[in-house]
Amino acid sequence: MNPSRTVIIGAGWAGLATAVSLARANIPVNIYESARQIGGRARRVAFENQTIDNGQHLLVGAYRETVAVMQTAGVDIDEVLLRQPLQLISRFPNGNTVALKAPNLPAPLHLLWSLLTAQGLPLKDRWCATRLGLKLKLGNLDLEQDITVSEMLRQQQQPASLCAALWNPLCLAIMNTHPDEASAQVYLRVLTDAFLHQRQDSDLLFARTDLSSVFPDPAVNYIEQQSGQIHLGQRVTGLEIHNRQLTGIWCNNQLQPTEQVVLAIPPHAVISLLQPHSELAPLTKMLQQFKYEPICTVYLQFPETIGLPLPMLGLLGTVGQWAFDRRFCGQAGLIAVVISAHGVHMDWSNSELIDVISSELTRLFPSWPQPNSAQVIREKRATFACRANINQHRPANRTLIDGLWLAGDFTNTGYPATLEGAVRSGVQCGQQISELLN
Repeated sequence: MNPSRTVIIGAGWAGLATAVSLARANIPVNIYESARQIGGRARRVAFENQTIDNGQHLLVGAYRETVAVMQTAGVDIDEVLLRQPLQLISRFPNGNTVALKAPNLPAPLHLLWSLLTAQGLPLKDRWCATRLGLKLKLGNLDLEQDITVSEMLRQQQQPASLCAALWNPLCLAIMNTHPDEASAQVYLRVLTDAFLHQRQDSDLLFARTDLSSVFPDPAVNYIEQQSGQIHLGQRVTGLEIHNRQLTGIWCNNQLQPTEQVVLAIPPHAVISLLQPHSELAPLTKMLQQFKYEPICTVYLQFPETIGLPLPMLGLLGTVGQWAFDRRFCGQAGLIAVVISAHGVHMDWSNSELIDVISSELTRLFPSWPQPNSAQVIREKRATFACRANINQHRPANRTLIDGLWLAGDFTNTGYPATLEGAVRSGVQCGQQISELLN
């Protein structure tokens, strides 16, 4: 391993985004990743004779940094992402359907019209939803103090039926945190970015292949072309700090001299590297405030003729929350059902969970047969819990130690723990280091 002035620990989306940003500025990096593969919590895994994702993800048009860094890495966006105008359709077990479809109007008119004309919602609910959208656009929902999403919705007099059909499912999908706990400030920030600026920001972007092929693989190619190096299966076990200056890292019981180190790993992993250093105690204490939420994805392989009426379908009043038809990935008959945040399902065995999800799909689609095979992927610490006042505990990229940086969705991007949040943090970190070194 060649010494490098700049080292990134972690080859997830945040670490790779940092590296791409630095490579673009002609700053070569060494990336150390403890796992044997890249991608972090959004990576490919094997399922029978095909590859799937370690949890089904959805991107939206407002993820500008994600799209931009992919383009920097040489990705053909139209080739890897299927872009569709906003269309949210959800079904209750009794067959009742709630449908929002954005017309070809400029933002925010497209959102307001889709709320006002939503199918399956009573007129009162549609008017209340539209009123909330108008207040958000006019800046009348700025919160001086953070509260939970549920409290914000109560203050805005949103009917319980509307919350159950629209606002709460969106909260779980965006925040991976239950509305009774989730930060209203962060929720409103994402809704504003996705729906109120440009119409295409609300577009749904479905990956046409596994997520590793969408960004991590092209990112590695780009980084290596710019003289960077990726070291897999290499766990960094310590930091060398003298006089508040980072001087190196410990890996394989050897000290690797370096001048800049980016910790692009989850908070709990960052803590283990910070704890031996008393000067980093305040940062360690801040990171210890983070709690975590799981994401569970159930993949069900049906015959190739089986599919959803559109790429994504919301599931209301069931354990499963969103179903994705992987046909858009070239995997006909493969359905991915996502369950965000904690719940009783985390106490069930995989076979019990598969039976429950299969039964829920059968009630929605009585003609469907039983799946040929299934796989459950549980990411127990998939995201940080994006609770009210979480922004008070989110650190900046730059630490008080010269040469020590943080990158990850947990930093102070103002976003929840999404791919966009991770990428934004990485790009910001890379830009700050570039300004320092160039």
